[in-house]
Amino acid sequence: MRRFIIERDIPKVGTFERDQLRQAAAKSNEVLRQLGPDIQWQESFVAADKTFCVYLAKDESVIRKHAEISGFPATKITEVAKTIDPTTERPA
Repeated sequence: MRRFIIERDIPKVGTFERDQLRQAAAKSNEVLRQLGPDIQWQESFVAADKTFCVYLAKDESVIRKHAEISGFPATKITEVAKTIDPTTERPA
């Protein structure tokens, strides 16, 4: 599967309490179960008014389907081409 970053505009999401985030995660997971093995949620980063979500997916269309069913907007979807980290500086 391919890796994607999904930017979601969600006003004031950074102020959500743990229970609100738990409910959002439960809704997302419910839709993921409906969509089957073609999509997996890895993690999300919460900012003031948006989230940045990391997903593995067959393609962009299944991510859009998840957004449509869950009600969480997929404002911008970007496929990850490569990853780097601090160890990248080392010779192969």
